[in-house]
Amino acid sequence: MLFPKRIKYRRSMRGRMRGMAHNGSTFVFGEYGIKATECGWVTDRQIEASRVAIVRSLKKGGKLWTKIFPAKPVSKKPAEVRMGGGKGGPEFWVCVVKPGRILFEIAGVTEEVARHAMTLASHKLPVKTKFVKRIG
Repeated sequence: MLFPKRIKYRRSMRGRMRGMAHNGSTFVFGEYGIKATECGWVTDRQIEASRVAIVRSLKKGGKLWTKIFPAKPVSKKPAEVRMGGGKGGPEFWVCVVKPGRILFEIAGVTEEVARHAMTLASHKLPVKTKFVKRIG
């Protein structure tokens, strides 16, 4: 699964997801992509499941770029543990996604194939997405 090699702090605060995405809201590599239309946390497992779905539907053709990376640790306390005793340890990693963020990009395939691949990927994600293409 995806997670950072090194981090400054082992446990982070949950934070707030307000506003639109500024970083990662434009095409950089591909011709087609999926863009988030709502905010949420996308886990490392969900990113990997989406990536696998896209790669399998593309078969041998096309190239895929993943534009999100899970850099935020989410901590949890074990089940049936009493209150107190500090914050729990990191359980999994998430990427904070805001509306307007492009999650995946594809190039080298037809629009029909790309649309099908992105639909399969969007079913694996916890946020609503829409298919977008590069203009110009």
